[in-house]
Amino acid sequence: MLEGHFLLSSGRHSDFYFQCARLLQYPDRAAEALAPVAERLRADIRRGTLAVDAIVGPAMGGIVVAYELARQLGLPGFFTERDDTGVMTLRRGFEIKGGANILIAEDVVTTGKSSGESAAVLEALGARIVALACVVDRRDSAAPPLAWPLYAACTVTVGNWEQQGCALCKQGIPAVKPGSRKL
Repeated sequence: MLEGHFLLSSGRHSDFYFQCARLLQYPDRAAEALAPVAERLRADIRRGTLAVDAIVGPAMGGIVVAYELARQLGLPGFFTERDDTGVMTLRRGFEIKGGANILIAEDVVTTGKSSGESAAVLEALGARIVALACVVDRRDSAAPPLAWPLYAACTVTVGNWEQQGCALCKQGIPAVKPGSRKL
């Protein structure tokens, strides 16, 4: 967790940034951090309240999360990515079968924007999005609800604001953009 003034991939501003890549670079730590999420997913699958055929992570942050959850659950895992125009797409020969139940996996969820973009691509190919999983749920309490059930390794309450409401901008503190999405 970094402290400062950050421009998030969602376009919002925050005084905290969760650099999950620093955690996920260690396979043993990634496995440990995501084990409780995998167990909750496994329990719901056993109960019959959730069906998952594959796990898809939006690039960049969701790739390792999708892979690790897929590994722990014994499912295929792959990713969506942005094309040269910035539009989320499914490439690299990955295929979705019509009616497939897809779990979207992210590193950090602030607004669910990347997940929604991936969901639109996958649904256009005939998939059904059944849930969203992440390492960190940092959504604002006033944010609209997500379209799917969320399985998070941890939930944190930290500031995240539109630029016009950002106190750090008003103080003239420059924002740093550590994420991969081009805004």
